[in-house]
Amino acid sequence: MATDILALARPEVPPLPVYNAGLSSEAVRARYGVDRIARLGSNENPYGPSPRVAEALAGLAQQVLWYSDADSQALREALARRCGATPAQIVVGNGSESILHMLCLALLSPGERVLTQRPAFGLHEIYPRMMGAEVELLDLTPALGFDVDAWCAALARGPKIAMLANPSNPVGCMFGTADFARLLAATPRGTLLVVDEAYVEYARLTPGFPDALPMLRDWGGAWTVLRTFSKAWGLAGLRVGYGIASDAALVQLLDRVRTPFGVNLAAQLAARAALEDEAHMRQAVARTVVQRDGMLHALEAMGLRVAPSATNFLFVDLGRPNGPVNEALLAAGVIVKPWKEAGFTQFLRITVGSDEDNAQCLQALRDALAR
Repeated sequence: MATDILALARPEVPPLPVYNAGLSSEAVRARYGVDRIARLGSNENPYGPSPRVAEALAGLAQQVLWYSDADSQALREALARRCGATPAQIVVGNGSESILHMLCLALLSPGERVLTQRPAFGLHEIYPRMMGAEVELLDLTPALGFDVDAWCAALARGPKIAMLANPSNPVGCMFGTADFARLLAATPRGTLLVVDEAYVEYARLTPGFPDALPMLRDWGGAWTVLRTFSKAWGLAGLRVGYGIASDAALVQLLDRVRTPFGVNLAAQLAARAALEDEAHMRQAVARTVVQRDGMLHALEAMGLRVAPSATNFLFVDLGRPNGPVNEALLAAGVIVKPWKEAGFTQFLRITVGSDEDNAQCLQALRDALAR
């Protein structure tokens, strides 16, 4: 008799949803027979990383026989200088998602509470539930923004961890400076505030976006800010993210649960090279923000509702189920992300890409909605 594998599983694991990573370009080409693919499903930077990254990786083949630096020490030092922290306050991971994973492994026990947003970045909910934690999901306002009063009330109830994506993924809305100050005032000292700033480089161009690090330092509670090289820095394929912690003791806890050599050699070299050419990143971000605003107007001209965005993507209400529209877009070579969370299955999250990608997407969407 075959072993019942599910009987071996922790009870928290079988009910977990599988993270929706979307389709690859290769899968879409094979399935739909299209030549040109507009990749607008994963919020990548279409302009890519600085040329310095290619220079840094030129001799990689001669180095891959060696393990990478398990502590990412040179990268941590560079990030500490950039963020006004000490290297001991910096944690580096295989994408910022791996740091979310470390936080949940190190800090959560069954029955403890985690606070986050609905709709959520999937791993803000999946990883806590994996540990047996209870997850409270706060709703948006009717205008698709954060409900600051609801957040303050929920924070005051003292969750173990509050995962606050600013700006929001998948929606794009943000807490402004005054609202962020209210959140800090409402948060008890026993709560770890995890501020996920995966899109901070884009959000800084939106008036009123908070400079979170000095505000958190003045607040004095326990916190970590998560950032990534996958978006504005153009290194999605190498997977490297980082966190800045309020206290080196938090990083030391994460060191006890992180994977050894979790950040590979190429990722460390590329991230350090990218940091040396901030001007390249800023030019790509500025161009994307201009294109985002143009896409917003085009989508609204189609009669669609679009959430306010401080990111490199738009959250679009189709007013109908997103499945058939997404299928039509795929057949036209356009990859976006149809949201599958209950209550939001009429939304698409659309990355702002190159001019050609955006035009292809908009035309395919017009055609799909006209059917």
